[in-house]
Amino acid sequence: MATFSSDEIYTATEVVRNFSSILKKVKTKEKKRIFIVKNNKFEAVLLNMDEYEKLNDAFEILQKLYKKTKETK
Repeated sequence: MATFSSDEIYTATEVVRNFSSILKKVKTKEKKRIFIVKNNKFEAVLLNMDEYEKLNDAFEILQKLYKKTKETK
């Protein structure tokens, strides 16, 4: 489960109304991520590109490792 602080959580309405300023916070790395809540449920995460690329690279490495372990069995 992800850990986060309350200043990283925005409602969907807040995101719609303040998209430019929220995007700027993520883009300038003031915040690495923003959690978006709709109807009291976590629905999405907005990441800056650096964070996304790190996660994507890690995912690709894990996929390769998983594939290798499946091939050796």
